[in-house]
Amino acid sequence: KMLKKVGILINGGDAPGLNAVIRAIVRTAEKNQVECYGFLDGFNGILNNNYIRLDHQPITSGILHKGGAIIGSSLNSNVFNYKVVEEDGSVVYKDLSEKCVQNLKEDGIDCLFTLGGDSTQKSARDFSLRGINVIGVPKTIDNDVACTDVTFGFESAVSVATEALDRLHTTAETHNRIMVLEVMGRYAGWITLESAIAGGADVALLPEIPYDIEKVAKKIKDRQKAGKNFSVVVVSEGAFPKGGSISVKDTREGGQGVINIQLGGAGDIVAKELEKRTGLVSRNTTLGYLQRGGSPTASDRILSTKYGAKAMELALEGKFNVLTVIKDGKLAAYERPDTNVSESVKNAYELKTDGISVQEALNRTNLPSSSKNDNSLNTLEEIDRLEHSSGYQKAEYVESQEFNVKDIAKSYDNVNSIMNPDLAMHSTTPGSNYINK
Repeated sequence: KMLKKVGILINGGDAPGLNAVIRAIVRTAEKNQVECYGFLDGFNGILNNNYIRLDHQPITSGILHKGGAIIGSSLNSNVFNYKVVEEDGSVVYKDLSEKCVQNLKEDGIDCLFTLGGDSTQKSARDFSLRGINVIGVPKTIDNDVACTDVTFGFESAVSVATEALDRLHTTAETHNRIMVLEVMGRYAGWITLESAIAGGADVALLPEIPYDIEKVAKKIKDRQKAGKNFSVVVVSEGAFPKGGSISVKDTREGGQGVINIQLGGAGDIVAKELEKRTGLVSRNTTLGYLQRGGSPTASDRILSTKYGAKAMELALEGKFNVLTVIKDGKLAAYERPDTNVSESVKNAYELKTDGISVQEALNRTNLPSSSKNDNSLNTLEEIDRLEHSSGYQKAEYVESQEFNVKDIAKSYDNVNSIMNPDLAMHSTTPGSNYINK
């Protein structure tokens, strides 16, 4: 079938480079006489059939360097479990995905490009199972989407954090203080790690490694003995101490399949504890949404353009239901997962409820042998507490990396919980290592 019309949607938090991706898709579509439409405000746009024409339109001119997104986004539009307020004021959650499917088919959309992170790509995968052609583009400043080396927006966020560290460094040295910088990333410490290296920080606290505040204080005291009466510390918003838990700033009732907690406060906690232990005045700065806004860096503009052009090229080739990725530094397409992994973990979980041992439950499934012997998994409840991950992680990839059961469980579509930070992934990018805490 010849490609005639394509649609673009953005879901989840914004990231520098979104407009550059849109521009690349549109420009490639124009060169191939394909109509291009943008659905407004994420999946809400599909549900309400609210879209605008993008090809050969002024709205897509001069947007390469602009932050934000010209078609908007949504943080809480899970159409598979959508919040609906009834006439009597009661709140119910309904699966409205079939209405979205009907709208897409009636609109004649031959392919839907989904720009988003784990939750967005999971929904995209579910739409593909309902007969919609989708192509995902990995978007998040956190750099934690499975199966790709890097996501657009990440490098821009690191640059913002690095500049903040440069500025904090000078004031820390002037006033002999400990300056703490709290950065985003949720359960992944990529922004923390790379900005700490680039900004010359003395300490970096990551979600993947619970910290010992006494060891951090000792590091700072050792610097004092060496005549350095100041220190700079970078703290991920998802960092937490050994034996402790992540810092939750706020919660919401957004329903299943969306992130219902807002992290925050980790930096304040670290600053307070360090001041108590070192005697140095400690101050925290929470960078927050500054990391998401503004113009993308030159490298993110290039990466976003590559992603957008590649996504449209895949659509023209008829390669649907894939995630556009950078693998080993090269553009590629990653197919949606083999459902065997998901079913295996689900079956093991169901067997567990029958009272049999965990090991026996695992042995009755068709999980990879390396996973069946994983003694680090104590209960299958841990699987049930994992947040669903990218819908594009294939069974073959999991086996080839020799990931353990916890990683395989990320293919199990549990949309009822937030990821247990004790099992947080450092990253699911090819070649990276899982940090078992």
